[in-house]
Amino acid sequence: MALNKSMHARNRYRDKPPDFAYLASRYPAFRQHVQTSLSGRASLNFKDPEAVRALTCTLLKEDFGLTIDIPLERLIPTVPLRLNYIHWVEDLIGHQDGDKQALRRGIDIGTGASCIYPLLGATLNGWYFLATEVDDMCFNYAKKNVEQNNLSDLIKVVKVPQKTLLMDALKEESEIIYDFCMCNPPFFANQLEAKGVNSRNPRRPPPSSVNTGGITEIMAEGGELEFVKRIIHDSLQLKKRLRWYSCMLGKKCSLAPLKEELRIQGVPKVTHTEFCQGRTMRWALAWSFYDDVRVPSPPSKRRKLEKPRKPITFIVLASTIKELSIKASAMGWDAVEGIAVVTKWIEKMLTDLKVQHKYVPCGEDEVSLFLTAIENSWVHLRRKKRERVRQLRELPRASEDILQAMEEEKSSQKDSDNPECEQNKTENFEMGSVIFDEDVSSAKNDRQREDSPTKEGNNEELMEEEDIEAKQAETLVGEDSSDAKEEPDASEDAGNLTTEKEQSPKGTSGHFLFKCLINVKKEGDDALAEMHWVEGQNRDLMNQLCTYLRNQIFRLVAS
Repeated sequence: MALNKSMHARNRYRDKPPDFAYLASRYPAFRQHVQTSLSGRASLNFKDPEAVRALTCTLLKEDFGLTIDIPLERLIPTVPLRLNYIHWVEDLIGHQDGDKQALRRGIDIGTGASCIYPLLGATLNGWYFLATEVDDMCFNYAKKNVEQNNLSDLIKVVKVPQKTLLMDALKEESEIIYDFCMCNPPFFANQLEAKGVNSRNPRRPPPSSVNTGGITEIMAEGGELEFVKRIIHDSLQLKKRLRWYSCMLGKKCSLAPLKEELRIQGVPKVTHTEFCQGRTMRWALAWSFYDDVRVPSPPSKRRKLEKPRKPITFIVLASTIKELSIKASAMGWDAVEGIAVVTKWIEKMLTDLKVQHKYVPCGEDEVSLFLTAIENSWVHLRRKKRERVRQLRELPRASEDILQAMEEEKSSQKDSDNPECEQNKTENFEMGSVIFDEDVSSAKNDRQREDSPTKEGNNEELMEEEDIEAKQAETLVGEDSSDAKEEPDASEDAGNLTTEKEQSPKGTSGHFLFKCLINVKKEGDDALAEMHWVEGQNRDLMNQLCTYLRNQIFRLVAS
């Protein structure tokens, strides 16, 4: 049930899904649909409409004390999803914050055979419902379900003509102000759309449950989009007869055009949400003409903001920690064991990079540092090294005539036994040839490169020196890095995109690239380093720093 954690916060099934084994032990009608695997796990075939109906009836009986009958020929609702809608309506009308004893009135447009929204609303909150229905079979079953649960004083089921929504249903009750209306409209425009032809993304997996429902329940002219637009047009005439109008949607693509329609019509208060259950997503839209209503924020946005980000990690193996400890002892450090020595080396690297850091409280067997990066110094270091290599390439080369003359001069110095001549030549060398000293050495290197084809292009090896050292240490350092990239050059390329941002004044209050938390913790005999994003300009910068720190540890071991 992948989306259960995204259910409404008050949904009883959010943290405690139905226990099929327990329900099977209590309800024989449900037990016959439960399958038990060899490992003892109980499951249900959601492709079987009788099994789905048995689950719905069992949950309503077990958790809400409701007894209902649903024909297989009509829509079988899923209880957790419907409960999400009820809880959202509570948020719309302020039920949790207001007087819970006050009578709330609602309208369920197309209540269905189960009459599930009025039954749940009346049972949980004592709401009064006007439930409308156009289908004869659904009307009869809904009326029966209300009566057998002794809720006729709170739920009024009325039969209305085809295409009746709000206007005709409220003719007889012209003085009553309703708090809300609910609607689970027909999602599809035709049979092909109901079967998923041209309406379902081919990349999506097929539905995991059976699609039940009568013609009037699943199909309408123009589909859900036109159906809800008709409710919008009714609301433009009724306006403040209802404090909130709401509808559930089966397709996310319907949300934007309906919100645009409300904007064009000048509706002042509009909000939306999403309902999650198992692998099923539904959306809902609500609008109001009252200025004093509280508009709840879309839970979908809150869910995305609250979703924890995975940290960037890398592992330092026990053999590497041992090498780091030896080097730490040689430097006279006190912390020479376990995660302490790894943290000390990371702290030294951060100090060299001028990245601000401080220790923060943490759990046992771990060390935490809070980092504030003011400038991208780890990319600058690499640039400077490459700049030096480029300058070496561009040193001026001496001509062959000069090189030959200089070599003849040196050989004549060695052959001469005359001290005066030696002294004169030495003075000449000191006065003149020292000027060419650097040029001679560079020219010799150039000539050696020209004479040796195997050495041609070896300047590229200088540029890849860090990568070579890192590869030499791969046998000592773990490669388990969740987000840190293996190629250091990638961090530099990404750094080029943020050059202007990186040039903010160092130490200026309020100016920083990013802030993050480094946790170094024990994982068996190894050490696990985690970098948790806090805030900043670009998360890729933290990725770059993680790559740099990891490669520096490689380099320490390789050297």
